[in-house]
Amino acid sequence: MNPNVPLTKKNYTRAIIVVSIAIPAAVAFLILGPQAKIDLGFNTHSLPLFHAILNSSTAILLLASLYFIRHGQVVAHRRANWTAVILSAVFLVSYVLYHATNPSTRFGDLNHDGLLSDPEKQQAGSLRYIYYFILSSHILLSGIIIPFVLFTMQRAYQQKFDKHRKLAKITWPLWLYVAVTGVVVYVMISPYY
Repeated sequence: MNPNVPLTKKNYTRAIIVVSIAIPAAVAFLILGPQAKIDLGFNTHSLPLFHAILNSSTAILLLASLYFIRHGQVVAHRRANWTAVILSAVFLVSYVLYHATNPSTRFGDLNHDGLLSDPEKQQAGSLRYIYYFILSSHILLSGIIIPFVLFTMQRAYQQKFDKHRKLAKITWPLWLYVAVTGVVVYVMISPYY
């Protein structure tokens, strides 16, 4: 791309597609692939709380963004969204670091042995199914939301505001759901860390 082309004319579609495929693929490999854990030389056990703080901050920023745009405060709207994107990127890096250095935590695993015994399953009860439903929808939508966020931002910077608004009506609730369910998942799993 020509660096002299104004931002309003630049098209990052290829880059958005690559990023939208690469990030979920890398995270899936990290979670589902070989479970060799690395030692970063510092304690990463408090990162899940940090992730919940990032997710709750993102949710607040998304609510603020909606408020700002509905009240004609375009600059504040843009800043809120950029900050939400930055926090989401920080979350992603931190999430990868956490899962690269710690074993997965299982809902209901009271003795932290990585296995769910029958008594542990009984104690967790049907809340386990609710947790896994919320977690599954959160994971699925967190992968889906990446291109939505990036294309919505691209349309704003290209000053294609009609297309931006149309896509934002899908992006905003999905992104808010991902941010809020991230906090809910943390609250539900935190007794088992």
